[in-house]
Amino acid sequence: MANNRTFTMLKPDSIENGNIGNIISMITEAGFSIKAMKFTRLSEQQAKEFYAVHSERPFYNELVEYMTSGPIIAAILEKNNAVEDFRTLIGNTDPSLAEKNTIRAKYAESKGRNAVHGSDSDENARIESEFHFSSSEIF
Repeated sequence: MANNRTFTMLKPDSIENGNIGNIISMITEAGFSIKAMKFTRLSEQQAKEFYAVHSERPFYNELVEYMTSGPIIAAILEKNNAVEDFRTLIGNTDPSLAEKNTIRAKYAESKGRNAVHGSDSDENARIESEFHFSSSEIF
């Protein structure tokens, strides 16, 4: 049975480019409700821990540097089939390959500066949500 919650982050390029409202509107218009949200900045240690799964990949250090370059918005979203539906809404990691009218097609600059993060599984949605939020911050 699919989980009804997923995790997202609006990445530093989304904040820097003034796309917070547009992206949040796309999320809510797609039927997601926001169960937790915070405006914060990841420390280098937090970014390294969050992206540890990629630590052996050649882009890891660049990813950590990018994710600590400015503030992010972390959020927990709820909707039936949340993970899969949100992955569809955000589009391909490479915005040039993303379906028209997806978040990344509209707001991502490149594969590296791709506007948003979205959990890729129910298990990762839970882990990533717990990384960013305490139970008292989730509604």
